[in-house]
Amino acid sequence: MFLENIFPPIPSELIMPLAGYLSTQGDMGIVTVIAAGSTGSLLGIMPWYFLARKVGAEKLKAFAAKHGRWLTMSPTDIDTASDRFREHGNISVLVGRLIPTVRTLISVPAGIARMPFWQFCVFSAVGSVIWTATLALAGYGLGQAYETVKNYVDPIATTVLCLLIIAYLYRVITFKR
Repeated sequence: MFLENIFPPIPSELIMPLAGYLSTQGDMGIVTVIAAGSTGSLLGIMPWYFLARKVGAEKLKAFAAKHGRWLTMSPTDIDTASDRFREHGNISVLVGRLIPTVRTLISVPAGIARMPFWQFCVFSAVGSVIWTATLALAGYGLGQAYETVKNYVDPIATTVLCLLIIAYLYRVITFKR
C-alpha cells in the first residue's frame, strides 16, 4: 500500500482484497490487514505532500512535464487536482482517498496549499481506513466462500491485472507532454 501511493499505477484494488482473503487463512487477522494497509497508505502519501509543500506548483509541473510519463501524471493532472482542492477544501482529501489515482494526486494540492499537516493526516487517515477496510473486507468475505467462487474469480482477477498493465502501458506510450 505504501508503494501504491508512491507510484499510482500499482492497484490497491488487487492488494487489499488479496490481503483480506489471506487473513481467512489464519496467518493474520482482518484488523491487522486493515491497520497495515491504512498505515502503508498514509506513509505513502506523505512524500508527495512534503514534496509539493517544499517545491511548489510550478516546479512540480515542470517535473511532471519531464518525467510524468512514468508516473502517469501530467502538469494538467496537477492543475486539475489543485482546482478540485480549491473548490472543495479539506473534504477533498478525504473523498480523494477513495478514488483511484486521485488517492495519490490529492496530496499534491494539499501540500501546495500548505494545508496544516495534522488536518491532512486526519482527513487522509479517515479516507484511507474506509478504502482499505472496504477492499480488505471484500477479500475477507470472498475468502469465506473462495472454494465456491474461485473458478470464476481467478480468470477475472487475471484479466483485471492484464487490463491494468495494458492501461498503464497505453498511458505511458500515448503520454503527451
